[in-house]
Amino acid sequence: MKDWMIAHKMHLVAAGLIALAGIYYVYFYNPVTIASPKIDGVENQLSSEAGKKEKDTKQPSEKIIVDVKGQVKHPGVYESSKGERVGDLITRAGGPTETADENKVNFAEHVQDEMVIYIPAKGEESSAVEAGTSNASATPGSTSSNQEKININKADASQLQTLPGIGSAKAAAIIAYRDKSGPFNTVEDLKNISGIGEKTFEKLKDLIAVH
Repeated sequence: MKDWMIAHKMHLVAAGLIALAGIYYVYFYNPVTIASPKIDGVENQLSSEAGKKEKDTKQPSEKIIVDVKGQVKHPGVYESSKGERVGDLITRAGGPTETADENKVNFAEHVQDEMVIYIPAKGEESSAVEAGTSNASATPGSTSSNQEKININKADASQLQTLPGIGSAKAAAIIAYRDKSGPFNTVEDLKNISGIGEKTFEKLKDLIAVH
């Protein structure tokens, strides 16, 4: 055996060198493939977030709130949209009653936010809100400066409801306050009524009186 190893010494050395070279190649020179990360999910997420942000930045559509009073079948506060006219709101309120004086109302007028549409009865005299429409911006048909003011110490519920922003509930509250605490001393006392804040009072102060 010893003689065989001596005779084949060179072959054994060569084989060992080849084995070492193979091991060295495997561990140090074999290229490693690194998988690139998938970004499809990230791209989809970014796209989704961008779309959501765009939706969030869009301005909400402007709401138009109109108060329909007087001789209509279903008086109340209605939400309108740009382009609608007085006639459209009166129709949505059930239409005029049999006693309504339609000749005093401009059915073709465009509605505006905070507008009051008041339909008078036949033979009814004008009060704080002129027959037709009015709002805080004094559009055509709005109240005039020389118009008779509403005496909040004497007005009944129907008269109080002709005032902008005063519905049946607030009219009842005004009368209840009057009965409990006595007459209003100044128009500013109206702010003692629950639901009548500074903004509402600004619309009313030039339309009301206490004497």
